[in-house]
Amino acid sequence: MSKATPSNHEKRVRRTTVLMGKGDLAIRIAEWFLRSEEYELVAIVPVMPEPVWTKSLASWGRRNEVRVVESGHYKDLPGISNVEGGVDFTVSVFYDKIIKGWFIDKCKRIINVHNGPLPKYRGVAPINWALKNEEHEHGITIHEITPGIDDGPIISQLKYAIYPEFDEVVDVYKRALEYGWVLFEQTIPLIDKIIPQEQKHDESTYYNKSDNTALGERSNFTRQASLVHEASAR
Repeated sequence: MSKATPSNHEKRVRRTTVLMGKGDLAIRIAEWFLRSEEYELVAIVPVMPEPVWTKSLASWGRRNEVRVVESGHYKDLPGISNVEGGVDFTVSVFYDKIIKGWFIDKCKRIINVHNGPLPKYRGVAPINWALKNEEHEHGITIHEITPGIDDGPIISQLKYAIYPEFDEVVDVYKRALEYGWVLFEQTIPLIDKIIPQEQKHDESTYYNKSDNTALGERSNFTRQASLVHEASAR
């Protein structure tokens, strides 16, 4: 007897997935979703304009025939404001915009890969600030996105050593990309089983863009580049 062809109802229904972000780690994660049998990558929302110092997520999307939101804003996702049920799963990887409540409500689940050991170093430039503050430990965190800034419950976290005596920002950034990939790859297959843990909000620290003027020699990828940029701005 020949095998019966599975009906549409018997086929596994993949979760519609949107990825927002920039750079090498976002591309690596997008590739994981593209290969996945459980997730269907329906669109990517790159940071625009894309930074010149890292690979282009938008170019990756075009090459792989994944819909790209060219404006770089999640509000321009096709039909997102009126699609009943919204998106099954949204992942932010170093995305640059605050996610509003109306969009969060359109996502059955929405998470963020944050380049810091939450609740410490919420906000922007977490690596720069960790080195500025002469920390010897940093981290990367996957957490639920809430209307606040980086304050959602923690799904998983990985901490690693840093060395402010000789580390440049670029050194720690490259390290973070590798640790971020390990954390993502280990977390996503278990995500439905993990119970997110509320952050210890009384231990939080936060920096916004207006604080960056105080970074000094840690404002750029290297101390030398920071000094050159500071001198040219005078």
